[in-house]
Amino acid sequence: MLFFQNVAGILIGKTDYQFYYIYPEKERFTFGFTIRDSPDFFINVTAWGNDGFINGLASSFSIGDCVTIENPLVSNKDPDKGDKFCPTTPSPYRLLVTEAHSQVHLCADTTTIDRLLPLIHLPVKDSRDFYSLGDIVANGQQLDGTVINVLAAVKQIGDAKQFTTSDGRRGQRLEVKLFDDSVSSFPLVCWDRETILLMQTLVPRETVLFIAEAKMSFDSFRSSMVATVNSKSIITVNPDTREASLLFSYAKEVSEFGVLDQDEASEDLPVESITDVYTVSQLKEKAKEHPEAFFGITYCFISKFDLDSSVSKVIKTRCSKCRFQVIEDIQMCTNQLCPGKDQALSASTDFDLLVDFTDHTGTMQVCSLRGPVAEKTLGCTTDEFTRLTDDQRTALKWRLLLERCKIYVKIVPSTKMKSGIRGAILSCSLADPGEVKQHMSALLQHV
Repeated sequence: MLFFQNVAGILIGKTDYQFYYIYPEKERFTFGFTIRDSPDFFINVTAWGNDGFINGLASSFSIGDCVTIENPLVSNKDPDKGDKFCPTTPSPYRLLVTEAHSQVHLCADTTTIDRLLPLIHLPVKDSRDFYSLGDIVANGQQLDGTVINVLAAVKQIGDAKQFTTSDGRRGQRLEVKLFDDSVSSFPLVCWDRETILLMQTLVPRETVLFIAEAKMSFDSFRSSMVATVNSKSIITVNPDTREASLLFSYAKEVSEFGVLDQDEASEDLPVESITDVYTVSQLKEKAKEHPEAFFGITYCFISKFDLDSSVSKVIKTRCSKCRFQVIEDIQMCTNQLCPGKDQALSASTDFDLLVDFTDHTGTMQVCSLRGPVAEKTLGCTTDEFTRLTDDQRTALKWRLLLERCKIYVKIVPSTKMKSGIRGAILSCSLADPGEVKQHMSALLQHV
């Protein structure tokens, strides 16, 4: 082994710290991280020491920080031992940080920081060497047990679940839903605390990930493939590559056009299983505290319902392949990333409305009312609606506008909305007066 004086780099990966028994009554603690100092070179670092040293060191920096390592030991990699569980690096060496000889601290030199920061957005693998989610689904169980690179956008970030194993060890688990132009939802499972902390900083629908060396497995419970982040994985957030830029543009457009909201419809709960009742203010408050979608019932007045505007604002045609809005006269999808862009147009036409509903606590604005739910609410199909006269459309509008309704709604936090939340109506009908009275009495009891 040799000592190296100083090395500076940006953290592109990090593992949780853990302990080992070296011999009876002697514990040694360790954790690993990966630093990069140029587009072509990055190296793994392992720190060893007692509990206080390792715990303090591990909590002093995170992925994305620029650090300086003083006096690390340099050793050859051993691919048959611990290095086989570390990220693959171009260097034949690894660095060791020990309590007796080495120090690690945040880099203070601004020139060095400015040079290192752009490196965080460069994948550690060839930017073209990845599987799309469609490739993974198409290959299915043939990929079970393999380690591959994945490029995908973040659709939804779940809650971190804490658990305790049968032998008393504590752990955590977080599931992220990914999507791209070929698959609308694909699970990525994270077990490592450092990875979970990174994921919790991401903005859904506005983040693209290049995941190097993700473990693929077949989940028999779901009967589908699942990706897992492991100790070899390096995650690059919003990679500076052409492929990632195209996917980011796609993610932004489908999010703005509400395509992902429609894709999520298959994941909605049956309305008969939704029992929790909320006021508008309670819906908004829970959305602030709850990072995942949730469902509820609310008794509100429909306060905005532009049913008598132009038909093109009420009924929209979307490509069946990518769900982009299309103009039927063109007979082709204009989305450059559409999987069926070179094929004859396959499209569906549905109601696509935005509704406001209001109670004594506030207003929930621009909630979507689409497809079969809208047809059931209005009592007519899109073809029947287009044949109505202006007066008939106005009469249909006033059948619900400013009327108290029982609304089953799905609420999803959203950075795109000024209010910070999106609402999707799952069912809407005129409320039974007896039900409303019972609901109001229950509310008064809690005041």
